[in-house]
Amino acid sequence: MLKNHVYRLLRAIPFVLALAIVLVTRLPSAQEAPMELTAEMIAATGSFLDSLNAEQRARAVFDFDAEERLNWHFIPRSRQGVSLKELDAVQLPQATSLLRTFLSPMGYEKTEQVRSLEVVLLEIEVNGRFVRDPDLYYLTVFGAPSLEGEWALRFEGHHLAFNWTFAGGMGLTSTPQFVGSNPAEVRSGALTGLRVLAAEEDLARALLKSLSAEQSAVAILPGEAPGDIITGSNREVTALEDVGIAYPQLTAQQQTQLMRIIEQIAAVQPAEIVAERMAGIRAEGVENLKFAWMGGGELGDPHYYRIQGPGFLIEYDNTQNDANHIHLVWRDFEGDFGRDLLRLHYDAVAQAGQGHSH
Repeated sequence: MLKNHVYRLLRAIPFVLALAIVLVTRLPSAQEAPMELTAEMIAATGSFLDSLNAEQRARAVFDFDAEERLNWHFIPRSRQGVSLKELDAVQLPQATSLLRTFLSPMGYEKTEQVRSLEVVLLEIEVNGRFVRDPDLYYLTVFGAPSLEGEWALRFEGHHLAFNWTFAGGMGLTSTPQFVGSNPAEVRSGALTGLRVLAAEEDLARALLKSLSAEQSAVAILPGEAPGDIITGSNREVTALEDVGIAYPQLTAQQQTQLMRIIEQIAAVQPAEIVAERMAGIRAEGVENLKFAWMGGGELGDPHYYRIQGPGFLIEYDNTQNDANHIHLVWRDFEGDFGRDLLRLHYDAVAQAGQGHSH
C-alpha cells in the first residue's frame, strides 16, 4: 500500500528509485496517511486560507523553516497565527471544516470541550492572571499545502496543541500532541460533571487496580507524583528512565487494557492516523512497552502515569489544583514535527541527485 501511495505522488523516476531505497530503513514512527486523507487535509487547509483576507493570511502563514514551527506550548500565552475569535461568519465554518478533517469526531468533540472549560475557569477564578477565552485558539500554517512539498499545520491554545507535518508526499506525522483539562472534573455550574479526559484517566486506573501485589511493586514508582509532565514543552525529547512494568509481565487481559489506553489517547486523530500509530508500535515490538504509575490510586488522589516504547512516550499528570487538572501528551522521539519524514525526504532527494534548499 505504501509503495502505491508513494508512486502515485512522485513524478520523477530517479526520485522514486531513491525513495524506494530510503524506505527500506523507514522509521516506524512516521505515519503514511492514505492519499485520500492527505488530499482532504490539503483541500481543507487551502479553503481556510482562501477565506482569509490579505492581512489575516500574512499572519496565518509562515515559511516552513521558520523557527516558530517548533515554538509550541500548552499554557495560556500570546500566540502566532489567526485565532478563532477574529473569524467572521464565512471564515469560521472553513476553520471548523478544517478541524473536523484533521481530527476524529471524538477528537473534535474533546477540543470543543477543552475550549468550553475556559468559560468555567473565567467563572471560578477571581481576578485571575490569565485571559480566559474559548476563542483564543490559533491556526497556523507553515509552508504551502501540497502533495509534494513540506508543510505543516498547528492548532494551539490553552491545553490544546496539535502539530501535523507533511513531507514531500511521503506521509505525515502528528506529534507533539497535547490535550489538557482544567478542571479535570467540573464541579459547579452548567457543565457540572464534565470530565473531558475521563476515559484516559479511568482506563489507566483500571489497569493499575488489576495488578497483583507483585506486579504493583514493579509498576508503581516510589515518591510523590511529579507536579507536571516531565518533558514539558521541550522541542525534542528522548526516552525517560526505563522503569515500570513491561508488557510481557502483564496478563493477556492487562495487555489488552494497556493497548486500549494507548489507542484511546491516539484516537483524537483520524482513524487512518490511529491505525498507523498502532501499527508502528507493534512493529517496534509491544514486548518493549512499559507502564509506570506514581501517586495514589484512588479518584481524587494526585497521580501520574506514563507509557513508553522504543519510539514514543505518553505522559499523563493530574496533580495541580488539588488533583483536578490534567496534562496529557504524546511525543515521538524521532517523529515529532516530522523529523523522521523530513530526513527521509531529504535523503531521497539527495540520492535522486536533485537539489534542495534545506
